[in-house]
Amino acid sequence: MTRRGFLKGIAAGGATLGALAAGGWSFMHATRFGRLPTGDRRKRILSSPNYRYGAFRNLATEYVPPPRKDDGRGGVWSSLFRKRQLRLVPAEGEIPVVKSDLHALDRSRDLFVWFGHSSYFAQLDGVRILVDPVFHDASPISFLMGEPFPGTDIYSPDDVPDIDVLVITHDHWDHLDCRTVMSMRDRIGRVVCPLGVGEHLERWGYAPVKLAELDWGETETVELEGGRAMTFYCLPTHHFSGRGFVRNQSLWASFLVESRSRRLYFGGDGGYDERFKLIGRRFPGIDLAFLENGQYNVRWPRVHTLPGELELAMYYLGARKYVTGHHGKFCISTHPWDEPYANEKASAAAAGVELLVPTIGEVVAF
Repeated sequence: MTRRGFLKGIAAGGATLGALAAGGWSFMHATRFGRLPTGDRRKRILSSPNYRYGAFRNLATEYVPPPRKDDGRGGVWSSLFRKRQLRLVPAEGEIPVVKSDLHALDRSRDLFVWFGHSSYFAQLDGVRILVDPVFHDASPISFLMGEPFPGTDIYSPDDVPDIDVLVITHDHWDHLDCRTVMSMRDRIGRVVCPLGVGEHLERWGYAPVKLAELDWGETETVELEGGRAMTFYCLPTHHFSGRGFVRNQSLWASFLVESRSRRLYFGGDGGYDERFKLIGRRFPGIDLAFLENGQYNVRWPRVHTLPGELELAMYYLGARKYVTGHHGKFCISTHPWDEPYANEKASAAAAGVELLVPTIGEVVAF
């Protein structure tokens, strides 16, 4: 190769790398990634007792997960190329679904609907609540992970009636879907979310007056027309946050929702620790608890609740009834798609508690 040809090759390679870098920058700064906290929100985060050494931190806990052997399934990325072989994804029709007319529901009925994964619609004392709605993909790279299971994406934002309170537990893609919350923006009354998550929502057009951002231990009472009111307690969980390469600049949380007549607990994501004991003692008589059960991996023992730990969470929380989610719609881990269904039944039996097993889209009365 001549010197001139070599220099041309270098120039062409540099142009290619420049184009890739520009494309990567554009991808990571797309609107759907949200935005890191700024201004007064950033100042409030810096003063939080849960923000230390440049990031939000989990609470120190006494629980130490028992040592576990690798399950042999391999890492997530290698497993994603063997989805069918490892049964990570069901075949068409394996997961039952039902399409209910949510607009026709009597608002006075206390009920809930599970949309799959961690998305729920609930009516409680006339108040309509929507939790972690994801009606599209659960990842920016859905061709690898986060694409809905066949037949489970039967609901769209238009199928959901106007919402009094939107609850977001944390900013991961499988809990906070830009397309969903943007399309419903004008039909959402208030938003309750952990500290820092509001920055994403403001970028997506939500007025700051709609947002109640809470730190662990803080409470928000939402007053609605007709004397209706509902109290939201922001409580800890053991997890992490982030929609890009920068982690833990917004908080993750669970929420206890209290109306005149009932208490609901939305557990969000998180590995097992003694918070379930503490929450159960502080809020005895929880009527219904929605717990995470799925997308776990023995390599992440404190990120998601593992089989064998779900029964402890149920037992110590002490709720009257349980529903589990974080399964049934998306593949973001390495266990067979139906393993959580067996896990929830075994855990409920071991804990001696009542388990509700709704079909995706089914209207379930309290």
